[in-house]
Amino acid sequence: MITIDSINNWFVQNFGEITLEQAKSWFIYNPEEKLLFNTGLFLGLFLVFYFVYAFLRKTFYLRLTYVILFSLFFYYKSSGIYFLLLLLSSVVDYGLSQIIYKATKDSTKKIYLVISVILNLGLLGYFKYMNFMIVTFNDMFHGNYQLHDVFLPVGISFYTFQSMSYIIEIYREEIKPTKNYIEYLFFVSFFPQLVAGPIVRAKDFLPQIYQKLNLTKQDVNNALFLIIGGLIKKTVISNYISINFVDRVFDTPMNYTSFENLMASYGYAIQIYCDFSGYSDMAIGIALLLGFKLPANFRTPYKSTSITDFWRRWHISLSTWLKDFLYISIGGNREGTFAGFLFPSLFFFGLLLWGISNVAESYIPLGIAIGAIVLFSLTFLLSKKKHQTLVTNFNLFTTMLLGGLWHGAGAQFIVWGALHGLALAVHKIFMEFFPSKKEGKGPNFLWRFFSILITFHFVVFCWIFFRARDFETAIQVINNIGQLTFEPEHWQAIVIGYKNVFLLMLFGYVWHFLPEVITSKMKFVFDKTPLIGKAIILGFVYWIVYATAVAGSQPFIYFQF
Repeated sequence: MITIDSINNWFVQNFGEITLEQAKSWFIYNPEEKLLFNTGLFLGLFLVFYFVYAFLRKTFYLRLTYVILFSLFFYYKSSGIYFLLLLLSSVVDYGLSQIIYKATKDSTKKIYLVISVILNLGLLGYFKYMNFMIVTFNDMFHGNYQLHDVFLPVGISFYTFQSMSYIIEIYREEIKPTKNYIEYLFFVSFFPQLVAGPIVRAKDFLPQIYQKLNLTKQDVNNALFLIIGGLIKKTVISNYISINFVDRVFDTPMNYTSFENLMASYGYAIQIYCDFSGYSDMAIGIALLLGFKLPANFRTPYKSTSITDFWRRWHISLSTWLKDFLYISIGGNREGTFAGFLFPSLFFFGLLLWGISNVAESYIPLGIAIGAIVLFSLTFLLSKKKHQTLVTNFNLFTTMLLGGLWHGAGAQFIVWGALHGLALAVHKIFMEFFPSKKEGKGPNFLWRFFSILITFHFVVFCWIFFRARDFETAIQVINNIGQLTFEPEHWQAIVIGYKNVFLLMLFGYVWHFLPEVITSKMKFVFDKTPLIGKAIILGFVYWIVYATAVAGSQPFIYFQF
């Protein structure tokens, strides 16, 4: 018979005695132990939180306030005292949104919108790009300005973009402001997606606040399925691959063989997918348990048949935000603007200078620079609608450049964005010449297979810049891969040495490329499993998380953005 004493004895044997210091650590910020979805601490705190939440489900402001307090605590455990920055930002944006909504003159609305954008981007710029700008200035003008000791608050890019979307949608008269600050703060600080998305649009989320909570059995099934899948992706696949292989190779690529560099690139591709989509799955699942539906953020992106298709499947909430609030704002496919032409021009000018400065060592950089400029130029010179395509491609390139810079302050992120921008422009002109190959027009199996293969390898190539700590390291990895020779016996020895890593990589890729009919059947079986069975599965997964934890819980990759 199971008794309280037997449960207590089991707990003590497995986890040890709980001391007062341990209990305090649960509620005090520790930069080495952030509160992550894949930790036992979060599970314990969430169960207590959810128990109280269930009793408050029929209230409104009390329930909102309760979730806000837990959200602020959640952010405090991630960024310490910088949760006050979130509060300060929310107070300012809420006040400006009220002024914009009540203003009668368009000029007044525009002035306060510009103030809001400057404040938000200024705040983001200081914490995320100050040292990058200092280093760039020192390099260009031989300055000697000292770097600032700047702490980067977790997820500042995400909640900044979310807050900006709220104000812009009010300015565009797409939504009305919330009735009070509590409702707005609930929207901005909602903890499931606060630190790493999905980026939620106000017009999609705010109506749900006012609806009566209605958590169905199917919602619970969907939520648990997402949470379990997300935990496996993040902890079992992503963490293990990262710690035991990918990080080692990318930290010192010259210490590893060409084959190991190549496999680390493939490893990072599945690592970042499992890490970020795993977090998104957990965030969507937890929000669903609270009665809120967040948008899907990933749709098996490595099945994409083109780079355009990839951006419809990868980080959907960000790509949609960039399209609606950046691409369209600088002219979209309608008109050219100063900003739309400025950033691509600066990039290609800088690329040309890089090529010229390396001529003494090699002509390859200059060839790459000239080739990129010619290729981009051909994407609109060969078009039947030259002016419109020129405008579209420049605005698209600007969007991807700034999207790359949003991910990180470094030349490697700018190059990553530029590669995607160039590929999108090339794909557009390809579709103009071969309209029969557009997605959805039923390409044959062979064409689809090679389209997916080429797109996947281009994306993996771009991930090298994204993962490398700097541009030089990315070039080292690429050079190493370029020296690959066919040595099956040597490859076999490496595969055997990293067999667990490669098995998990294979498992991750097989899971990703499973046909939808199989994943649907898996979901159907899970839905039919009794609730106690689902609880056992979830508990088992958390046990796996606990058992496979290596060197502490690993932060989610997108926390740094």
